[in-house]
Amino acid sequence: MRGPAGILLCSLLLVAPHCREVDAQDDEPDPKMPCAKWMGGAPGYPGHNGLPGRDGKDGKDGLKGEKGDAGAPGPVGEPGAIGPIGKTGLPGAPGFTGLKGEKGEGAFVHRSAFSVGLTERPPAPNVPIRFSKIFYNEQGHYDASTGKFLCNVPGTYYFAYHLTVYLADVKVSLYKKGKAVIFTYDQFQNNNVDQASGSVLLHLSSGDEVWLQVYGNGNNNGVYADNVNDSTFMGFLLYPDMGDY
Repeated sequence: MRGPAGILLCSLLLVAPHCREVDAQDDEPDPKMPCAKWMGGAPGYPGHNGLPGRDGKDGKDGLKGEKGDAGAPGPVGEPGAIGPIGKTGLPGAPGFTGLKGEKGEGAFVHRSAFSVGLTERPPAPNVPIRFSKIFYNEQGHYDASTGKFLCNVPGTYYFAYHLTVYLADVKVSLYKKGKAVIFTYDQFQNNNVDQASGSVLLHLSSGDEVWLQVYGNGNNNGVYADNVNDSTFMGFLLYPDMGDY
């Protein structure tokens, strides 16, 4: 088909689709207007909660507040456990010298001692030897008439004897309260002068007696003394029994 009629037909064909699009647009409802030309759909489901937003920036410090009133005191707590002992501190400086004290009463000193020698010879056996030469007997605790020492101060004593031996053997013993405590024997050698000695520590009670005597049978009393040879007997208190004073 050619000529004006063909051109018109082609123009109608091109215009027709455009007109349908305009009509379709005119049929869509206005979302702001009441539903007039169409039916509304069902409401949709609520959407999910969104993620929390990020923390905001810290604000600036405010002004310092006024001091509050003191609170009521709390109850007293229980004592804590004792701690370990601390290290020893350094020594302090020496203090000043104190004033001199008043003079006290003098302590009583207990004394008891004797030292005696032999003058008669030979002494009789089995009886106390009487040493009548007095070297020291200030307290009078040794009795030259009996040859015995009498304890007046209870305590510990030291006794010793040194005897010259001549003309016969010597057997002597130191006695305490009638009982022999120690023994000494010396055998005489012809034409010779010998020595016999002994010593002992004894504890004595008040009233105890101590002496020296020749013991045994036979010629055992060779204890001798002259102008140049002595036979001696001695004893003294070492320390008293303080509980008795």
